[in-house]
Amino acid sequence: MDTDALDRPNPLDRLIAERACERLIVEFVRRLDLGEPADVAELFTPDGVWEWAEGGRRIEGRDALRAYFAGRPADRLSRRLCTNILVTLTSAATATASTYFTTFRVDGHTGGMLPPRLPVQVGRYEDTFLKVDGRWLLAARELFLDFGGPTERLGPADARREA
Repeated sequence: MDTDALDRPNPLDRLIAERACERLIVEFVRRLDLGEPADVAELFTPDGVWEWAEGGRRIEGRDALRAYFAGRPADRLSRRLCTNILVTLTSAATATASTYFTTFRVDGHTGGMLPPRLPVQVGRYEDTFLKVDGRWLLAARELFLDFGGPTERLGPADARREA
C-alpha cells in the first residue's frame, strides 16, 4: 500500500484547500484596508507569526498580532493589491503560498478621494498555512520588500483638496 497516498488529497479536496488559502490571503488585506485591522489576528493560528525579512521585526501569537494591527493610525488610508497568488498544498492540512503585493498608503486622511500616489511598498508575502479544526489559518507570514518608502502624512492643505 502507498502510505503517501493517505496524506495526499484528491484533486477536488486540493482545489478546495487552495481556494480557501487564496481567500485567506485576500481577506487579510481586506480587513487591513476596509475592516477592523485588529481582526487580522483572527486569521492566524494562536501561535501565528508575522515577520519581515529585513529589520528583524517578528510578532508572535494572536494577542501580540492583535495589539500590533490595532496600533495602526486611525487616519490611515491604505489599499493593497495582491497578484500572482500561488498556493502549494504540502499535505492535507498544510500549505504554502507566495503572493506579490503593492501597497498604496497615506496617513492624515479625513475623507474623500485623493490625487494618485505612487505605491509605498512592492514586495511579496511568503505564507505557511495550517488547517485547524476544519479551518485554514495563517501559521506564518514573512514579508519581503523589493521597493519601500515612508508613508506620506497629509497636511491641512491636502485635507482641503480631498473634498
